[in-house]
Amino acid sequence: MDPSSPLFIFLNAFLINNFVLAMFLGLCPFLGVSGKIKTAGNMGIAVTFVMLVSSVCAYGLNIVLSRYDLEFLRLISYIAVIASAVQLVEMTIKRFSPALFRALGIFLPLITTNCAILGLALFQTAREYNFVQSLAFALGAGAGFTLALLLMAGLREKLELAEVPDLARDAAMSLMIAGLLSLAFMGFAGLGG
Repeated sequence: MDPSSPLFIFLNAFLINNFVLAMFLGLCPFLGVSGKIKTAGNMGIAVTFVMLVSSVCAYGLNIVLSRYDLEFLRLISYIAVIASAVQLVEMTIKRFSPALFRALGIFLPLITTNCAILGLALFQTAREYNFVQSLAFALGAGAGFTLALLLMAGLREKLELAEVPDLARDAAMSLMIAGLLSLAFMGFAGLGG
């Protein structure tokens, strides 16, 4: 498969170089919101939307900044775009689903500081992706983020029904599960060629 094809870029971001489980980006919402499957799924959708908006805007900003020789403004421009996209998502969720807004709590505004989203913009710029490749990368990264959240939430919900020693409850168990999931996803590393 051609490494520059959108399908390869999508699969690479989704499985092979999963932002959470292979690159360890976005761990705050991964550990904080992955208690329930429904909440994790909704957070994954919100992050995917912000990634798409950020990717499109970063692509356009990069063209403008490169044309006028203002590359030094990339980072601050990307941060402003990400913060604006998160505000849009936050207002939409608050308006249409107040219960989800309360369930996501502080983790919704923390999408602004989510290093996975900033990493997405910086990686696509450094790799010089075209528009279609940038969209594939954003969709793959968002889908991979959502997959990681759903896997973690499913395992944590199952563990609520299991007898777990006191020493390994709560945060300790979450970190052990995250480590095992990460090891499993590292097995995909050979698929990239």
